[in-house]
This record gives sequence, structure tokens and C-alpha cells, in this order.
Amino acid sequence: MTAANRARKPATRSRSVRPLTRILFITATRLGDAVLSTGLLDHLLRSVSDPRITVACGPVAAGLFERMPGRVRTLVVTKRRHDLHWLGLWRSCVGTWWDLAIDLRGSAVTLLLPARRRAIMRGGRRGGHRLAHLGGVLGLVPPPAPVVWIAGADRDRARALLPDGRTLVALGPTANWAGKVWPAARFAAAFEALLPHLPGALPVVLAGPGAAEHAMAQGVLDRLPGAIDLRGRLSLPEVAACLQRCRLFVGNDSGLMHLAAASGVPTLGLFGPSRSSEYAPAGARTAFVAGPRPAGPGARGGRAGGGGVAAGRARRGRAPAPRG
Repeated sequence: MTAANRARKPATRSRSVRPLTRILFITATRLGDAVLSTGLLDHLLRSVSDPRITVACGPVAAGLFERMPGRVRTLVVTKRRHDLHWLGLWRSCVGTWWDLAIDLRGSAVTLLLPARRRAIMRGGRRGGHRLAHLGGVLGLVPPPAPVVWIAGADRDRARALLPDGRTLVALGPTANWAGKVWPAARFAAAFEALLPHLPGALPVVLAGPGAAEHAMAQGVLDRLPGAIDLRGRLSLPEVAACLQRCRLFVGNDSGLMHLAAASGVPTLGLFGPSRSSEYAPAGARTAFVAGPRPAGPGARGGRAGGGGVAAGRARRGRAPAPRG
């Protein structure tokens, strides 16, 4: 084609595409899965112009998104009999035309909502790390790393609670079921073993609210009388800010372990019967130790005192590196 012909060719009219601004993000009930999903939200915040995001999650995870930029509201989904919580969520969302509806729970809710685009994570257990499963929802390989959102007020609270000039080691001795809980005596012994490498270190014991969490952590506090007790005293952003002041986190496979990894503190996760291949802490400064997994249908309810990380030959490793 000659230059003259090119000049006579009518200009192609550019098609304006409305940005994906109104986003519904349905994430997990449990804290750990919700933390792992924050990488997707961070990706959206970085790649979408002026995002307005509604997050739907369980009560335990709701505080995680309190400081998130671009958040319009958080819809707290409390489980109800006969799956009626999904009906309640649908009623809260059906009045909005969504540009993008993401459902990490694999429910039918987004199929029944007016939406320009949908991304639904299929259910069922499959191989590989959970972070890779989440990244696959938006076709992101490698998946984006989890993040935390912290305000200045959270850092001020952490500074008031944790002293300057001391080496702080955070301990997470709780979990959502007994089989994942490393015995208190072994937590205390592990901390004592660190002291030659971290002279003058001070233990910081973290746990969620409620009597069960307090009871699980009490044995560690009894064995480490100088420890700072932060059980149930903090919001999730404040916990993240406290973790960032620590030199190291050692804890059971739990939501707190994933929050520590997302906060950037060097994190060692302890795995007994749960799957390190799926839920090892993700990040550049993370590692895990996994004991042999018990076999049989009763393994999930097993006592960590009879096995867990200290039994048999432990495996050590790292999760696949996310995109940083």
C-alpha cells in the first residue's frame, strides 16, 4: 500500500471500554485462606483504575480488609443452616451491576447476579499450593504474593506494646483444631534453643480472641514467664504491625502463620497432620517443618502431643515462590 493510499484510508475509531471498577470479591470464611487471597486484591488494586471493591468474607477474616484501599464495604457472611447465608449475600448484591464478580468459594451466587465478567474458583481438593489455585482464577502465573494493609495508628499501637531495642520472637501456639497444635513444652524448648543465636530475645505470644484460643496459648505463657501476652488484644492490622516489629515468627499451621508471612517477618510454619504441600507459608522469607502425617480417617482429630512435627523424621522446605 502506498503512502497516498494509507493517507486516504479512514481512521479506525477506537472503542472505549468501560473500566472494571465495581468489583465483588467473595473470599474465605477462615482467616488463613482469606490472607492467601489478598494477593489477588493487591493485583486488582494495582491493575484497575479507580477500583471500588466489595469484599464478602467470614466474621473471623473481616478485620483483615479494614485498611484496604478501594474498599467500599465488607459483607460479613455468617454461616446459616441450609446454606441460607448465600441467599442473604445474594440479596445484598443483586441490586448492583458488577463489572467483575470473583467467587473464591465456588458458590452459585455470582451466576445469579448481574455481572459483566465472572471468575469462579472451582471447589474440591487438588494438587499444588493453595496460592497457585487462587492465582489461576485470574490466570496469574506465578500467583501474586499475599499482602497486609496497615495504617499509622496500627504501627503506633504496636510500638506502644512492644519495646524498642529488644529482639522479639513471635510465637503462634494456637490453631483451629487440636491435631495442628504443637505441645507447649516444645514451643518453650524451641524458644530456649534460639537464645544462643538471638541473645536477650523476648517472646511475644499471639492468639485470637475467645476462651479456646486463650487456653491453647496458656501453656506456653506458663513456661515462658517473661513473655509478652498479646492474646486477643488486637485487631488484625495491629497484629500485622506487631509482627513487623519481630525478628522471627514460629507458629502452627494457622491463619496467624499466613498473616505473619504476608507481613514480611521471617516465618517458620509447623505442620503435623495438615498439608504443607497445600498450605505452607508463602513468601520470600518463609520455611516450614512437617512431621509425618498420620494415616486413616481419624487423623484430623489426633493429638499433636503424640506426633506432629517432633515425631519420626521431619520434612523441611519452602512453598513455591509467589510473584513478589
